[in-house]
Formats: sequence, structure tokens, C-alpha cells
Amino acid sequence: MSIASSLRRVTPRPRDGLERRSREGQNSIAPRFASFNRQDGQDCANGRFHVEKRALADLADIAPAWRDLARRALEPNVFYEPEFALATAPVFGPKVEVLLVWSRQEPRRLVGFFPFQISHRRYGLFPSVLVGWTHPYAPLGTALVDGDAPEAVVAALFDYVAASSDLPRLMLFPLAPTQGRWANALAAALVRRGGRVALFDQHRRALLAPPGDRKTYLDRSVSRGKRKELRRQLRRLSERGALVVSQALTPEAIGPALEAFLALEAKGWKGRTGSAAIMQAGVGAFMRQAMHDLSARGGARLVLLSVADRPIAAGIVLRSGERAWFWKIAYDETEARASPGVQLTIELTRSLLADATLEQTDSCATAGHPMIDRLWLERLELADHLLQIGPGGKARFTFACHLETLRRGAVTMAKRLRDRLR
Repeated sequence: MSIASSLRRVTPRPRDGLERRSREGQNSIAPRFASFNRQDGQDCANGRFHVEKRALADLADIAPAWRDLARRALEPNVFYEPEFALATAPVFGPKVEVLLVWSRQEPRRLVGFFPFQISHRRYGLFPSVLVGWTHPYAPLGTALVDGDAPEAVVAALFDYVAASSDLPRLMLFPLAPTQGRWANALAAALVRRGGRVALFDQHRRALLAPPGDRKTYLDRSVSRGKRKELRRQLRRLSERGALVVSQALTPEAIGPALEAFLALEAKGWKGRTGSAAIMQAGVGAFMRQAMHDLSARGGARLVLLSVADRPIAAGIVLRSGERAWFWKIAYDETEARASPGVQLTIELTRSLLADATLEQTDSCATAGHPMIDRLWLERLELADHLLQIGPGGKARFTFACHLETLRRGAVTMAKRLRDRLR
């Protein structure tokens, strides 16, 4: 049972119209929500697990157990793996804590990894919310859960939060999948506790997960006329020098390739707005560290498109197990007539499709992205999951949903105003 399917069994529609389906491919600040009926007499945790709370920055000592959990995870998330998360912690996670779920059996194993921050003033004065950890460089909030007993691990987390005097019972998992094994485990654990969930900002972003013949994928996604135009652009580029697509896979090769990427990014619109990685305190350093550490275990690659030895486009792909993430892309805007970003993405797509060990690649893009949505045909459905983890308190949860809706509306208006001023 997925969260999406569970939500079809909805309690009566709220009078204020809070429950509103988002249009396919678009964001919505209004939630879909449902309550779950408790199944009496079942102890989800059943004394099988021990949960502890620790600061993210202090977890280097458990890196081997953490890495092993990432390998066994129900659904992988490279942004929550030690090589990425520890490099990111000084910049985006100085106050982040982690709830670690350990099995009690010997040998003891880490079976759950839930990073979070407590937002005391998310809605002004109250209520506080336990918010899963995401940030502009980590666009996925899927917690790491052992694949052998996922529902029990999530239930152990809920039991710990419910019994804790210093943690709020209201939880928010941002940018988490609404379908699949992780969503199913979350829904099942909520059913057993009699909890509630509301989905906010539900949207679908581009995903490369070919269901059929990989060799003909681009023939289906790119029209004949567009392919002809792209080939013409490549011929024009090649008239100025050798046209080369190269991949950096090792720490030694990743270093200089990443510097080329950072320079391209700073040269473009992100440089003009001050949002390029090397223009933000600590971001360039964290990227260098994360890319080095991930590439040392085969978890990162950087693709460059060069003309006459001059990089004109660069893309970064991160990997964990059978999944990958098209994390970042940059291109030389002075070469816009040759569509360097599209050319690079197509070459990268061919490489990803040729890898039979790769199940899917997340674009990490916004919904409705004008470039990647046309090239990658599948979709990953995500939402921010607002949870009440126990029975009762229906009015309080409905009130929290109102506040969350108002907050998101205010943020949207502020962004529109900022964009107009720019």
C-alpha cells in the first residue's frame, strides 16, 4: 500500500477546502490528507530496536555502519550518505541532529537514519515541528531505512518521538516520494499508530527509468526534427576545433574537472545573481570534499563537453547502488546557439542508458523543467509529508495544516515579489 493509495480512503472533505489535488506536473501549496485507523494490540517496535539522538557533525565514528545501511537501504539517498552528509554538515547542517535506529540483536546493526531539525517558530509561536533535513544542494528527503524490516524501523522511530519529552509529535518529511517501498513503509507505520498525514507541494519531476528498449529511448523522446537541429549545431561547433566529451570518475580526475564546472557556473547567470557555488561561503569547499569522497567509492562522475580543449558544458552525476542523481549542470552561455547544455545532457543520457546496472536517474530538477522534461519521459512524484504520529488531536492537526498552507502561500508571494524586484 502506498501513501498515494492510502489517501484515497479519505475522511470527509474539510469544509475549508484544504484538501485539493495538485494538477499533474505542477506544485500545490494545499495538502491532501487522511487519517489512519489504529490496529489495536500491535506493538510496532516490539522491543527489537534502540534509538539514539546525536548531532550530525559528530557521526564520523559510525561511518562504516552508516555506509553499510546506505548499501542495504530500502530506497537509496546519496545525499544522506556519509561521504556527502558529513561534507555538507558544516555549511547546511550545523544544527542538524539524527535519530539513529539500531537493532538489538548481535551483531548490532544500524537500521534507520533520520536527520532532522526542530523548527520552533515555523508557524510563529506554536506548534513546533520536527523537520527532515534537506537544503538547496540536497533535493531529496528519503530517510535511510533497512530493507529487511522497514515498517518496524519506522514504527520504532515513531515510538521514540512519541515518548520523548523534547521532540514535537508533528513531523515533516520534505521532498519525499509518495509511491514506492519507502512510502509504503511510512503509510503502514502510520496505520498502526492511528496517525495522520497531509501532502503538501505535490509535484512530479523528470526521471530516467526506461521501461523498455534503452537503445531507442532517445529516438522516442527527441523528435526527428530536433535531432537534426542538434546534429547541425554540433557540426558548427566542430568547425572551431575538436569536439570532445570526457568523463572524470576518479578523485584525481574529479578535482580539475570540478574546477572547470565551478568556473562555468560562476560565468553564467548564477554568477550574476551571486548564487554560484564558489560565491557562497563554504559551498565550494563542501562540493570539493563530497565529490572527492564519493568518487573514491565510485559514487560520482563529472562529464565535460569541450571544444578545442575549452569546456563549454559540465554535468555532475552522483550514484548510490542502482540509482543515480543528475545533480548539477552548467554551460557557457556565450555558446547558447549551440545548445551546449542539451548536447551534454543527451550524451550523458546515452551513457546512463548504456549502464545496465543503473535502474533509474533522478533529474533533481524542478517540475516542468523546459529542458530535461522533454528528454526524460518518466516522472518521480514527491511531496512534503506532514505527519501526526499518533491518534487523537484531529483539530490540532487540521489547524497545523492551515498554518502550513498559509506559510507556503506567504513564501510563494515573497518569492514572486523578489523576482519582480530583480
